[in-house]
Amino acid sequence: MLRDRIALPPNQIQSHVSSLLAAYAGAQVLFSFPVGIIADRLSARRTPFLLGLLALLAATLMLGLGQSVAVLAFARLSQGLSAAVVWTVGFILVLDTVGPENLGKTIGSIFGFISTGGLMAPVLGGVVYEKAGYGGVFGMSFAILAVDFLLRLLLIEKKVAAQWQPSASSPSSPSSSVEWDNECQHQGEGTVGPSEDAREDDSLLGREEDLSSFKIPEGRYRWAEGVPILYCFQNPRLLIAQLVALIQAVLFAAFDATVPTEAQELFGFNSLNAGLLFIALVLPYLLLGPVAGWAVDRFGTKTVSVVGFGYLVPVLVLLRWVRPGGTTQITLYCVFLALCGVGLGIIGPISIVESSQVVRLYERANPGLFGANGPYAQLYGIGSMVFSLGLTIGPLISGGLKDWIGYGNMNSVVAAFCAVTAFLSYVFIGGKSKALKKI
Repeated sequence: MLRDRIALPPNQIQSHVSSLLAAYAGAQVLFSFPVGIIADRLSARRTPFLLGLLALLAATLMLGLGQSVAVLAFARLSQGLSAAVVWTVGFILVLDTVGPENLGKTIGSIFGFISTGGLMAPVLGGVVYEKAGYGGVFGMSFAILAVDFLLRLLLIEKKVAAQWQPSASSPSSPSSSVEWDNECQHQGEGTVGPSEDAREDDSLLGREEDLSSFKIPEGRYRWAEGVPILYCFQNPRLLIAQLVALIQAVLFAAFDATVPTEAQELFGFNSLNAGLLFIALVLPYLLLGPVAGWAVDRFGTKTVSVVGFGYLVPVLVLLRWVRPGGTTQITLYCVFLALCGVGLGIIGPISIVESSQVVRLYERANPGLFGANGPYAQLYGIGSMVFSLGLTIGPLISGGLKDWIGYGNMNSVVAAFCAVTAFLSYVFIGGKSKALKKI
């Protein structure tokens, strides 16, 4: 597009491509938190969800018709804004709909589809472009947007549906879910859930002691009065949960940035053949996402996080053993990528589930402080910011390391990131571990 339509000289194309990619990621980083603040103050989630799609529709139209770099840059900024709205409002809709007891497996499934779309879209776009040109690519995009718009029109929020069922009990929501209250009391330690006897024996005093560390002192932290969720980030559990999201995005972006170039160097693959390698990476992620989410709901965030990041350490190191060659080496590379896909699937739901549990504890300890709808849209907006930041710096880190120390050593450094994250998860995710409590 930059070469054929805008007629940029070849030596300027790479820099402009990077700038357009950065415009999208930067807009998502900048707008995610403000979108969350606004969404928490709205009674309906469906309206901003539809507005986000309209912004994407307008941005895609500008991208398809733009005749200057400035128009293309504005289109990418609009796409980033739309992504911020969809990501933030979408996750709070998920939480409102499925409730906390099913959040893990639902988020695991969602991240499987997100990874599939993100990694396979360049391949599909390249194939369509080769066969039908720009018209085919944007025609496919508008067709997908039309289906998306129809599905959003059909969306009925749970609290709206409850109005037509006066005899039904109140819908499960972030601010009223008793089940999540019980789950959060166990701090993600891997407890399946409190038994009936445990619930009966659990005194009010014990519950208050559990919440005492989550109480925000009145007047002590005036800097957070306008946006009290910022105070929650003094809790190390919430900070490490965001680190998990950051490393997850860095891993995702690292594969996206280095697999095509490494496949070209090792096997002489063109862009289409290199893109097909992502099937080996994405398929395990897609299949294991719901399983990993179930494991989070069943065993807790700490166990799954430590296992997932710990598993990725040796698997990423294995990538250094792939050599130039024929079918045998290509098969070996696909196997190693599939093993990495398993790890990506395991760590998918951890950040959102852990963050939601921590903020729920703050909401219980400080009734009314976060408003009627709670601070969950703000929380997911911040999560979107962190994830977008990881997608932005991931290619820079992995690409720079690959050029500096080679592909194998680059993956060893990324494996070290995972090892550190596994250790921090053991210490902080889900609350202090039982072993550390004895120290």
